[in-house]
Amino acid sequence: MADGARSSHIGFGLLVGSLLAAGSFPAHAFNPFGLFGEDKPAISATAVAYELKVEGLGGDAALLTAIRDVSILYRLRQEAPQNGDELVRRAEADLPRIVDALWGAGHYAAKVSIVVGGQAITLDRPAAGPVRATIDSLRGRALVPVAIMVEPGPLYRFGRVAVLDQRSDLPFDPAVLPPRVVTVGPGDPARTTDVLQAAAALSDHFRDRSHPFVKVGRRVPVIDHPSRTVDLTLVVDPGARAGIGGIGVSGTKQVDPAVIRSFIYAESGDPYSRRAMADIRRSVARIEALGGVRVREGTALDPRGGLPVDVEVTERPLRVIGGSLRYSTVDGPALKAYWAHRNLFGGAERLRIDGDLFYFTGPQNWPGGSNRPGFNTDDIGGRLSASFLKPALWGTRNDLLVDGFIQRELTELYTTNLINGTAAIRRRFTDSFNIRFGVEGEIGRSTDVLGRFDYGLLGLPVAASYDSTDRPLDPTRGMRVTASVTPYLGFGDAPDAFVISRVQASVYYAIDEAARTILAGRVAFGSIMGGTLGAIPASRRFYAGGGGSVRGFEHKSLGPRNPAGTVIGGMSLFEASVEARVKLTDTLGIVPFFDMGQAYAGAFPDGSAPLRYAAGLGLRYYTAVGPIRFDVAVPLARRRGERPYAFYVSIGQAF
Repeated sequence: MADGARSSHIGFGLLVGSLLAAGSFPAHAFNPFGLFGEDKPAISATAVAYELKVEGLGGDAALLTAIRDVSILYRLRQEAPQNGDELVRRAEADLPRIVDALWGAGHYAAKVSIVVGGQAITLDRPAAGPVRATIDSLRGRALVPVAIMVEPGPLYRFGRVAVLDQRSDLPFDPAVLPPRVVTVGPGDPARTTDVLQAAAALSDHFRDRSHPFVKVGRRVPVIDHPSRTVDLTLVVDPGARAGIGGIGVSGTKQVDPAVIRSFIYAESGDPYSRRAMADIRRSVARIEALGGVRVREGTALDPRGGLPVDVEVTERPLRVIGGSLRYSTVDGPALKAYWAHRNLFGGAERLRIDGDLFYFTGPQNWPGGSNRPGFNTDDIGGRLSASFLKPALWGTRNDLLVDGFIQRELTELYTTNLINGTAAIRRRFTDSFNIRFGVEGEIGRSTDVLGRFDYGLLGLPVAASYDSTDRPLDPTRGMRVTASVTPYLGFGDAPDAFVISRVQASVYYAIDEAARTILAGRVAFGSIMGGTLGAIPASRRFYAGGGGSVRGFEHKSLGPRNPAGTVIGGMSLFEASVEARVKLTDTLGIVPFFDMGQAYAGAFPDGSAPLRYAAGLGLRYYTAVGPIRFDVAVPLARRRGERPYAFYVSIGQAF
């Protein structure tokens, strides 16, 4: 294999070398994606191509970027001018732009000249006539050398920084404007970008305190060249204090506006703030029939002193269809397809049908399990489900949810064939908090090492959810708590009565203001009260281990075992995780983590089995959709038969 690969590489190299030698295409043409540097402009007989350099920066990448961002010569470097006069005009237009960029970077004594065709051009010395003829003489013969010569000079810093109230021309009281809000101070580099950021921070501060029309300006900075300092004065006009006025809805075509209003939790008269506007947008965006949500603030206060708000929406296509192919080392190959209607009756009703088909390739660890070699129809599993959501029943904050599915679940530990149906009402108190109660029915057959169970269940599930996090896939602040309690009546081989409960909480804390380092923690608890372990259907028992549990251990590999050493599941569960999410760049980050957990035979985690621990390191690649997660975990105090490591790949954080 290695010899074959080496031969193919040599053959490819000989082919490219032969083509270059034969002149089949110019040598610089083979440069995929600019991997070998930027190609030089092509010499042309009809235009004046030039080669641009920036000199004098001493490797300062930030200044080089600032110059390139404003330079016409750089932006149009691959578009050759028609003659020398046009090239000179580009250079003369660049001079004030580059000087302004250097001033904006804090170099107020910077000097700039541009050398074109051997002649230096400065702000006070324009190009002489002969230089144009010299440039034209190089047309079709050679690239015209163009150099931006920079003497940045020293970096100036802020001297006195003052923030004044425009109404009194005096500083604000610290109770109104805490010093921490002002992000620039004496000694900081006098960069324009920092001033703009400071102005934005001041504006945000007052808007968050119900001043929607705050204006931040600045007086002419006082530059002291001998001391290399700049005195800065920012003047703030907070404007009138206001609450939220009338809230309107626009842009609807097929969705009932009453549904949208039920997802707006702000009321007229509530305090205005940026957070309030963001919350309106976020809550309305949860409606699946909508593709875009924009909150428009009024330009003037209404007669009652409130700020009018208009929620402008755009609707998504009514129907969507999709599918995926996947392969899991746990389940094997799988095919998934779905169809959904997002606005079935005009009230943003969502109907979704999912089909999932897989072929189980793992062993089944119980007598009678399908472990025969070759293709076996008993190893085919899947799930066909339908879900219906009717939001905002009669214009209220109550939603109707109806779900049903038929499933054949195959795992190493058990096989379950079942039919399940649930109907529930969800009450949304705020965008962060809701409760749900309903009725559930299930008929199934469960087979595992403890035997075969034919059962029926009738339950009354009650659940509550609280979520104050800022992002669904990559939270940086806030917390999530979910809790559910379901009492069941059992039929057939199931216990006559039992209760399944589960609570999970996670919290996220940003160490720094930019949220580049996040501490995240999770704890989960589960319990089954009533009945015996052997009478609870295998799919309802608790198991620990795997990507959403204790990473490093195999999926559902932790819990009570029978005398033969096979995991049978437990009546209770405890799990906990902690990790640090550290961004190294805007797109890459690392995540060291530590997990623990165990499932127990009793109704409460009683320490009858030792907690198992795992540690690992993750890599994150941040995208606009969410982070792509790659985790490698190692079980601690590994036992015989346990794998030395496990890795996980998914979109979104682990919790």
